[in-house]
Amino acid sequence: MRSEYLGLLLRRHGFESLASRNSARLALASDLPASVLADLTGTSISNATRWTAYAKRDWFDHIACRKQT
Repeated sequence: MRSEYLGLLLRRHGFESLASRNSARLALASDLPASVLADLTGTSISNATRWTAYAKRDWFDHIACRKQT
């Protein structure tokens, strides 16, 4: 199935792909550091950093723990 056709089917059933994609990206940004989010979604690190800022999650504690181990 091509992505265009899948998008058409989703729109017919009331699913907006942009809103869904943004919601999924925001959920990921609240759980993942920006570097992982960028790799996972194929976006730039600056874009992933903006998404993590929207999610209001900082990863300084995570980085500090990794440096100690």
